[in-house]
Order: sequence, then structure tokens, then C-alpha cells
Amino acid sequence: MLLLLPDFMLIVAGYLICRHTALDRPLWDGVEKLVYYLLFPVLLFVSIVRQPIHPGALLSFAGCGVAVVSCGIVLSYALAHWPGVDARTHASGAQAAFRFNSYVGLALAERLGGLQGVAWIALLVAVCVPLCNVAAVWPLARQSGQHFGGQLLRNPLIIGTVSGLLANLAGFQLPDVVALPLQKIGAAALPLGLMAVGAGLRMGALRDAPALAAALLAIRHLVLPAVAVALVIAVGLPAGQQTIVVAFAALPTASSAYVLATRMGGHGAFVAGLVSVSTLLAMLGLPVALASLNALR
Repeated sequence: MLLLLPDFMLIVAGYLICRHTALDRPLWDGVEKLVYYLLFPVLLFVSIVRQPIHPGALLSFAGCGVAVVSCGIVLSYALAHWPGVDARTHASGAQAAFRFNSYVGLALAERLGGLQGVAWIALLVAVCVPLCNVAAVWPLARQSGQHFGGQLLRNPLIIGTVSGLLANLAGFQLPDVVALPLQKIGAAALPLGLMAVGAGLRMGALRDAPALAAALLAIRHLVLPAVAVALVIAVGLPAGQQTIVVAFAALPTASSAYVLATRMGGHGAFVAGLVSVSTLLAMLGLPVALASLNALR
């Protein structure tokens, strides 16, 4: 828990600053855009380019991440068939069960594994963000009648991660005169991103579908970490990679889920509540998941 405390203190600081100072919501809207469209993609690109990636050696590692996310997608989609579940509310909230907050993930990976940990989590982001975006947009698009292909191609996280992967596999090396400024830009993403998560905390309208909310959050914070622990031990990943995969599985859901739901005509207030509660649950769930892994391996 002490390992995670500095990161969650930044989340709390963002919450308090947004609600109790003149630096209120309009300012943080701009901060979120800056982090999402510039700082975070740069951080992902630089982290991936700087660490050698050997596709064969990392196949099992990336496969574990994809398997965890896929499990969340299947289970969350299955909830649509529950009696009495509103289709629009489910389409909006399903993403909370399998999407992940990359800001928290990168900050945590740096503490758990340094630059190597950042590179590993960046690889998981690279392979799982496209899958998560497709799975998140698909039910919303069906409900609203929108086409999602263009949105995926313009997603800055996908652009940053895929371009970093291609550059790495091609053997491209950033010259120092370019690498150093990019590293400084990327370094600003983590503290600002974590504070923006705190500024966006809202309990919202979970009372509109409490059973659905509880099921989605149970998948995110109970089922997926348990699946990850079992999977990394069964596959026999190295200890450092096991830690990163389990931490990845226990992350809070993506704060951008609210933006996606609102933009596509979904139940934005319900999703805002899921994001807020998920962030709070992860404060306890992440240390428990990592402690469970250490006890079992």
C-alpha cells in the first residue's frame, strides 16, 4: 500500500484542488486534453522505443494481458442478457469492466520495475488499448447508430503506442537532441494525469442500476486480478513480468470512459460513478492483488 500511496495522494490532491480552489473544472478539462492528446502519447512512444522488444520472448507476456482483457470483455458483454438491464446503461458501463487507467498503470509500473516496468506496461497498453477501444465503442455504436472505425484510427493512445512499436521493431533510435525533450514532455504526463483522475471523481448515478454497477466493478476488481494471478503462475512468466501483469489486471478503469460514453450518447453520469468507485476500490485492490501473487508464487 505504501508503494501506491504517492500516486493516490496525487489523485486526492487533484480532487481537492478541483473542488476547493479557484482551479476548478474548466481548468482540468484543458489539462485532460493536454495529457490525453500530447503528453501521454509521447510518454508511451518514448518508453517503447527506448526498451528493446523481442517479439518471441514477450509473446507469452503480451498474451497474458490480452487474455485478461478478453475475459473482462466476455463477462461484461454477458451482463447485457441479465433480466431488466437497460441496453443504453449497459452499453455505456460495460467498458468499465475491462478498460484500464493507463496513467495509474504507468506510474505504478515505474515504481514496481523502473524503466523496464514502464516498457512492459507500455507493451500491454500497445496491444490492449486497440482491443479495449473496439470493445468499448462497439455496444455504444450499436445503440447510437454511429460508425467507430474513424474514431479508432484517430485515437492518440493507439497512434503513440503503435508508432512506438513499429519504430522499436524497425531498430529506430532517437537522437539525444530529440529524445531528451520528449522524455521531459512524457514525464509530465504521470503527475498531471493522476491529478486529472482525481479532479474527475464523481459518484454520479450508480443508483440507476446498482446491480449492474456492482457486477461490472466485481469483474474489474475481483475476477480479473484473480484470473491474472492464476494465469501468470500457470504460464511461468518471470517474476517481474508476473508483477506487471497482475498490477495491470487490478488497475482502476479508464477515466476517459466517461468522455467516450458522453460523446456517443450514452449514460455519462452512470459511467462517471463507475470510474469514481473503481478508482477508490483500486486503492485497496491493487495491494491485495500483488500480495496474493507474492503469497502464491
